Amino acid sequence: METKVKENKLGTEAIVPLLLKLSIPSIIGMVIQALYNVVDSIYIGRLSTDALSALSLAFPIQMVLISIAVGTGVGTSSLISRLLGEKKEHRANNAAEHVILITFIYGILVGLVGFFYSDIIFRIFTSDPVLIDLGVEYTRIILVGSLALFFPIVANNILRGEGNTLMPMLTMLIGAIINIILDPFLIFGIGIFPKLGVAGAAYATVFARIISGIFIAFILFSDKNQVKLKLEEFKFDFEILKGIYQVGLPAMVMQLLASFMIAVVNIIVGGYNATAIAVVGIYFRLQSFVFMPVFGLNQGYMPIVGYNYGHNKPDRMKRTMKYGFLIALIFTTAGFIVFQIFPEELIRLFNKDQKLIEIGVIALKRISLAFPIIGPAIIGSSTFQALGKGLPSLILSFLRQMILLLPIMYLLGIFFGLDVLWFAFPIAEFIGLILLAFWLSKTLKDVFTAMKKRKLN
Repeated sequence: METKVKENKLGTEAIVPLLLKLSIPSIIGMVIQALYNVVDSIYIGRLSTDALSALSLAFPIQMVLISIAVGTGVGTSSLISRLLGEKKEHRANNAAEHVILITFIYGILVGLVGFFYSDIIFRIFTSDPVLIDLGVEYTRIILVGSLALFFPIVANNILRGEGNTLMPMLTMLIGAIINIILDPFLIFGIGIFPKLGVAGAAYATVFARIISGIFIAFILFSDKNQVKLKLEEFKFDFEILKGIYQVGLPAMVMQLLASFMIAVVNIIVGGYNATAIAVVGIYFRLQSFVFMPVFGLNQGYMPIVGYNYGHNKPDRMKRTMKYGFLIALIFTTAGFIVFQIFPEELIRLFNKDQKLIEIGVIALKRISLAFPIIGPAIIGSSTFQALGKGLPSLILSFLRQMILLLPIMYLLGIFFGLDVLWFAFPIAEFIGLILLAFWLSKTLKDVFTAMKKRKLN
């Protein structure tokens, strides 16, 4: 028998203040996380261009880990918010307990793979012995310490599912700030610290995530949350796993597609100029400043939509979607303006090599033409997830990144060269947005019709 509780703020408070209240902490945390990614690369770039290239090649491997954590976390947040909306609090608790167990299993498995097979994995991306040595040195540490990445992300999403975004923000802040502080000491050997180079960057990352994981664990297992974790009462339920991964698996695969996409982009541009690989790495780190705020907005947006969907409040859903799309558009349009006006300054942050600047300026200006439409597209994809429909997001992501982006990039490169192939990004995003708009409008029409019937009954 489910416990009856008073209605959550997700179903009662004014939409705009609630969306901002839930999103701003996550946006701040995401921006700090993006800052860490950029600062980390800037320090590595000071070591050598080879080190920067090795880090760029390692980026898709790190994204595989992120895909596992984010996919599991998104599925958990979506399920918990819907269960709380249906006032099934005990089942929401059980869902959180399931995902903690899953997280530790992932951490152990990935750690073993990283310890024994890092060399084999990195050789997939390059045959350059210098890059392999640097890349394996970095990658092995990251993979062995993967549990330190998985746990904070998943734990944060448990809390976001009940509408708590403040503690996840603090968790990200703690991890990113410690990471940024430790990086120069461990990379360059300042003071009593040894000079560890790229390995120092990896150790700083793992240690910072361990500290943030300890912090969020104390919060998660306290008795002050709506979701209560009592592992001694854990009872395995396959339906809960199914509920998590109905949304989480498509989200996970979407992230994996992004990892594969970046790896193939590296191969395509590397065929024209080795320096272009470093440009790709720089771009994907800089773009996180543009997209991370939208992903932070998602952390407030999804629980509100999911809760009110479960609670049969279509008007609140519609208002939330309206403001979500508008705010995302503002974020990514601002990013477009910055990338168009200051591309050279952005590249110089990492390295002052003239060839890098020449290729990088063209790439940033042309890729960023897609930015204004990407913000609304992210929110549209998240709307599917909030409704418990992860498959459309997966299909659209696969279509955009695999069917459109990579072939278009390859063909533009063959016919017009390196400078033109960057246009593949805005072309693929524009076609993807049109398809998303049609699919989402039909889905929402069906959803609101069903909600209306449910209310009448």
